[in-house]
Amino acid sequence: MTRIDHTSLLVRLVGAPVQDGAGRLGCEMGPSALRTAGLAEAAAALGHRVEDLGTAAPSAPPALRHPNPAVKKLPEVAAWTAALAEAAYAAADGALPIFLGGDHSLSAGTIAGVARRAAEAGRPLFILWLDAHPDMHGLDTTASGHLHGVAMAYLTGGRGFAGWLPPLAARVDPARVCMMGIRSVDPAEHAALAASPIVVHDMRAIDEHGVAAPLRAFLARVAAEDGMLHVSLDVDFLDPGIAPAVGTTVPGGATFREAHLVMELLHDSGLVTSLDLVELNPFLDERGRTATLLVDLAASLLGRRVMDRPTRSF
Repeated sequence: MTRIDHTSLLVRLVGAPVQDGAGRLGCEMGPSALRTAGLAEAAAALGHRVEDLGTAAPSAPPALRHPNPAVKKLPEVAAWTAALAEAAYAAADGALPIFLGGDHSLSAGTIAGVARRAAEAGRPLFILWLDAHPDMHGLDTTASGHLHGVAMAYLTGGRGFAGWLPPLAARVDPARVCMMGIRSVDPAEHAALAASPIVVHDMRAIDEHGVAAPLRAFLARVAAEDGMLHVSLDVDFLDPGIAPAVGTTVPGGATFREAHLVMELLHDSGLVTSLDLVELNPFLDERGRTATLLVDLAASLLGRRVMDRPTRSF
């Protein structure tokens, strides 16, 4: 089993100011807000080396027009997906990249890039998807047309993406995906999840069992297979009472302590190899409180703690 020495990492920051997949403007300001809130400084204070690689940029959008008239900004999202896949692949070479979003469509690119890196290393890629939504729509099933709702379906080899989004160098095995915090699922997504081996811990499950037990079970699987672990943290995983800066507000999300416990357990595991911070919309924030919370959560994943505790072995 390969563990990451999270006491001393090379952390690479990659800005992904994508807002073409969302229904409200403002996510393009997310990377700047996270930088302003001190993400690089927080990582450096924990003893990590930090490289800020700046901001990714897409090439010219391809000429695409999907037969589903609801689909919005497909050319732009396709261009971002291709650009971020390349940026993620490069950033994941010998470092822990943190991708600063940007709406959740960016994960179609970032995860595609780290999946290619994992495949070349001969290791399986696992995904921890912390989100109120499963993002399991196909291009044919989305009614809103906002493409931040299709990333996971695309990455796990769902139908209907060929010729529209870039071909995947390495498909994510849905059996290696764990979703936590889910509480808003459309009927088409419900059907897709029912037919999939993706593990889903919705908020009822978290209410009944807490976050620690299901997360530890998932981390044990990652460790047993010597996997690489990508964490995709959407602001709406959190309760809007503590994190209002998101355009897809869903009540009843993770509490402050639940979210920090998730990050602390991830750090203890030594398994995380890449991280998305997505759907931060500073235009909807209150004096930067959501950006500051995301930085604090990232710091918990990188090793900030109140008291030292022995690392749990799996």
